Amino acid sequence: MSKSVSPVILNHLIQFQRDEITGSVLYHIIAAKQKDEENRYVLVKIANAERSHYEKWKDYTGKDAKPRVFKIFLFRIISFLLGYTFTIKYMYQAEKIGIQGLNAIEKEVPEARAILADEREHENRLMELLDEERLHYVGAMVFGLNDALVELTGTLAGLTFALESTHLVALSGIIIGISATLSTAASNYLVAKFTMNKKALISCVYTGAAYFITMALMLIPYLLLPNSMYITACAVMLSIAILIILLFSYYISVAQSLPFLKRFGEMVLVSLGVAFISFIIGLAAKKFIGIDV
Repeated sequence: MSKSVSPVILNHLIQFQRDEITGSVLYHIIAAKQKDEENRYVLVKIANAERSHYEKWKDYTGKDAKPRVFKIFLFRIISFLLGYTFTIKYMYQAEKIGIQGLNAIEKEVPEARAILADEREHENRLMELLDEERLHYVGAMVFGLNDALVELTGTLAGLTFALESTHLVALSGIIIGISATLSTAASNYLVAKFTMNKKALISCVYTGAAYFITMALMLIPYLLLPNSMYITACAVMLSIAILIILLFSYYISVAQSLPFLKRFGEMVLVSLGVAFISFIIGLAAKKFIGIDV
């Protein structure tokens, strides 16, 4: 038999129920795809914990709640692209933001805060046990991404004002970018081998892939915009660089529970600082060396 609550509080609790059953279904789906037995075990435990939370809220609502089908679909895609650790921690953050009116709820459901606190503590302990392979290579990804951002923002900015042609900058960028991708990946491989890393080749692939994808995204405006719109292309390229930094910083901050703003600020300052210096060098080279294209 359900416990009596007001209609407003009932609606809040039904939303809690839907969040919990949605999480339970999604975690079971992710767990089923795990090859690692320990990760599968932890994910099933989290899924079962979500189900038990659902049942607690059902004691008050007296109703069944259906999972959010679209949310499950969306997070399955996110899990495939960004990994299950990011997905779970992102869902956890979203749930915290979504819990509104808790003080009002406590008036009719005194144990609500204690229930939520117990749930989160339990889930946090379980999350710490997860061991996702791709997160072992975050350092390699940061190495590739950061190298691409620092080198290419500066290089492309300098070439933009030296060559004054989107087509020439794109051609130069492709040649420089591919060479730098191979060089950076090879350097990472040699460093990993030197430090006796048994997965040096995988680390090298992550580094090269991060560099190449970053390069490709930053070259898009030079490939698409008319030859005379080199200033616009440069501005768009810098915007893309900032967006890449924003998204990657957010990914790392969620997946590894690190401060977002500090990491984002550092990467933006370094990348744009190098771009500005290269811009000045490009102008100076054009004016004082006397080379014109």
